[in-house]
Amino acid sequence: MENKIAQAILDYNHSKEPRDKAICELLAREITKHLPEAENKIWHRHPVWFLDGNPVTGYDKLKVGVRLMFWSGADFEEDALNRRGEKFKDASIVYTSVNQVDTTDLKRWLAKARDIQWDYKNIVKRKGKLVRLK
Repeated sequence: MENKIAQAILDYNHSKEPRDKAICELLAREITKHLPEAENKIWHRHPVWFLDGNPVTGYDKLKVGVRLMFWSGADFEEDALNRRGEKFKDASIVYTSVNQVDTTDLKRWLAKARDIQWDYKNIVKRKGKLVRLK
């Protein structure tokens, strides 16, 4: 079953400046293409894709560019993804131009997002403790 990009995400992308809009639109297309089973919606004011209710990837507009984030990306073992903190397992990359988006890398990272997951869905229930799902 293939998911479509949620209207709220299309609206989010459309609201951005042309350079950032192009990055957001490419990311949304590629994420939806390679994670067709994922639910997508605006979550905490940003586009996010979920597998079985667990957030796996999303992006947001920062002052410096568009940040693509993977909730469990710290375990992907990918040099291009920057790990942010010690408590959570997220990692990200920031794009300032659509030409910087390497769709081959993105496809590989999305496959890892499916295969490597920490349980963010139940983090509140577990009082901030992360448990590996996959």
